[in-house]
Amino acid sequence: MTSPRKTLRADAQRNREHLIATAAEAFASGRTVSLDEIAKRAGLGSGTLYRHFPTREDLVEEIYRDQIRPLRDDAQALLATERPARALHAWMRNFAEWAGERRGICDALVAMSASGRFGTGPVCDEVQHILGMLLEAGSEAGELRNDIDPVDVGGILAGVLSVAGAPDQRSQLDRMLTVVVDGLRARG
Repeated sequence: MTSPRKTLRADAQRNREHLIATAAEAFASGRTVSLDEIAKRAGLGSGTLYRHFPTREDLVEEIYRDQIRPLRDDAQALLATERPARALHAWMRNFAEWAGERRGICDALVAMSASGRFGTGPVCDEVQHILGMLLEAGSEAGELRNDIDPVDVGGILAGVLSVAGAPDQRSQLDRMLTVVVDGLRARG
């Protein structure tokens, strides 16, 4: 996890915040930017960046840490108006749109899933929590299986986004999400 476990010195905290702001601006440009280039743009050494963010995924997650929280409200609103399986499908589509608007997050989620790190950072923790809430509601309603780990569903979602995460792939995304949700339905 990238959040500091102890209080940082004031200068270290400023450096961290400056790296996050610089990286957010760089990622918003739409082109791939190396971590070394981000450090250079921030006027800091690469060692400083890597001390705070050992991997690109750590940095990307930190940038989007606070922006993911409204997706929990979205899940709760969907559960209030839709059956749980439909709410799960709609939420995953909304998440795909959210991720598509934030450069680098899809790639980071795919990389974390491939490395077995999915569920170990602020964004993944929140996605895992939301998926757990949706899966539990579906299980209680008898619509979804009760033996599914939210981390596994998060990994599946990351895989789907790696194939159909672009805005012009929404019809493919919907088809793939339908297959995923159908596979999560309760048997019998």
